[in-house]
Amino acid sequence: MTAEMVAPAWMHTQISAEQYDSWSEEQCAGIEIVDGMVVVSPSASKRHNRLARILANALDAAAGPDWNADTDFDVRLQDVPLTNRRPDVTVYRSETIDLTPTRPEHVLLVVEVVSPGSETTDRIVKVDQYAKAGIPFYWRIEQAATGVPIVYTYVLDPATKAYRDGEMFTGVIKTAAPFPVTVDLGAV
Repeated sequence: MTAEMVAPAWMHTQISAEQYDSWSEEQCAGIEIVDGMVVVSPSASKRHNRLARILANALDAAAGPDWNADTDFDVRLQDVPLTNRRPDVTVYRSETIDLTPTRPEHVLLVVEVVSPGSETTDRIVKVDQYAKAGIPFYWRIEQAATGVPIVYTYVLDPATKAYRDGEMFTGVIKTAAPFPVTVDLGAV
């Protein structure tokens, strides 16, 4: 085995919130932390990134002054063991823009764009984690073979800490919850 093939030590041990918080933005890019372990995310496709950006821009424009929408930053779901997820799109309270880490109580909606390799995580694992963390809305975008995305929306049932099915959209999202927004993802 050559030196290039040896994984860094931090990939084999649990890390704490304090350790993670000491890392640079470059070290944190492209990873999530699940139960204290580093999970490396593959680079997203251009289509994936465009879907996320178009949706984030539309949500940001529709959200009003109390909410911001953005892409690609950590949401700290729990401190011990450390679990940080990096949703494709996050709608969060505008007054928390300078607070780090972003916590579930700052978040209104998270969106995941499903890609090859993220199917189980986005469809099952993250749904459960976001619901247990108390995030009110979860949307999942499936990149259909037709090229027209399918968007599944979920609404948190606070009593059970589980999501119930919301609306489903093909191409064009037109919804009133969590706030009125219309966006055409079919032209991507």
